[in-house]
Amino acid sequence: MPEGHTVHRLARTFDSLYAGQVLRVSSPQGRFADGAAVLSGRRLVASEAWGKQLFLGFEGDLWLRTHLGLYGTWTFAGAPDAPEVAHAIGAPRKRIGERETNPVVELAEAQTSTGSDDGEWLVPDPRGQVRVRLLGDHAVADLTGPTACEVITTEEKKAVEARLGPDPIRDDGDVEAFVAAVGRSRVTIGQQLMDQAVVAGVGNIYRAEALFRAGVDPLRPGRAVPATTVRAIWDDLVTLMRDGAALGAIVTTDPADSPTREASRERGYDPDEGSDEHKPVVGGRRRTRQNTDGTPGAVPSDQAFYVYHRAGLPCRICGTPVLTKELAGRNLFWCPTCQT
Repeated sequence: MPEGHTVHRLARTFDSLYAGQVLRVSSPQGRFADGAAVLSGRRLVASEAWGKQLFLGFEGDLWLRTHLGLYGTWTFAGAPDAPEVAHAIGAPRKRIGERETNPVVELAEAQTSTGSDDGEWLVPDPRGQVRVRLLGDHAVADLTGPTACEVITTEEKKAVEARLGPDPIRDDGDVEAFVAAVGRSRVTIGQQLMDQAVVAGVGNIYRAEALFRAGVDPLRPGRAVPATTVRAIWDDLVTLMRDGAALGAIVTTDPADSPTREASRERGYDPDEGSDEHKPVVGGRRRTRQNTDGTPGAVPSDQAFYVYHRAGLPCRICGTPVLTKELAGRNLFWCPTCQT
């Protein structure tokens, strides 16, 4: 499921492509036909994210609320003069969160041309089961597979937000509300970080990495974690998630903690021969990739995390094998030595 930084990038993308424009809204699939009819012909006046919820504001005190869930994706295509954005942002397939490519290039590969003979941009046909399509002056956005897609009022939007915990990316994120929520519960800190009512936007990657960086055992009850430590976790999430929103990739490691291949061999595993960490496919499952793979100067995906998807590999700090177990339906990763 896309984590909060991805949804904030979506909000920024919609602002870049459509702010102030009157949009034509449709539902090629048909399941959102009534909602599309209500919104079509209205001007987009706001684009906001809170955790994993995206809110697009329209004239007339109306909002389009979407939640991508496990399978939802927004796909974009634009005219040659449209701002350059990611082609697709949403549920991970081969990459985490999105693919950073020029939408015009993608469209040219998919169709015979990006325009008509007289230079007018040709809007591409919908692909797949498109729940909602937003068409502006120079770009089109298609939503497929969302968990939620509905038209709500401002009061209803406030009710949704009231059920969410603070969001580390938002300027109004309330650290003390987060500290209080964690401290009054016996539920493990690892499970609480995945509870959107405790903190909004954190997913499996940020959960595992933030707890490792804080040196906290994910199975420790929340009320047993000192408030100072919980505040430090929040501060770290603010930094990590805002960086993710800016870069479109999750990187949590310090360069000094990413060993060279020679150092890896000294720790007992050969990254070129036996390490799952450097293999493109492990046990039939494609390893985690990032949209910055192959970008000069970018952190390689096999060096981006401390513990996430590194089960059985030596901890980057102490060399102890990383552990994994299922917690509340999701795989948890941690170092039993560094996290106590």
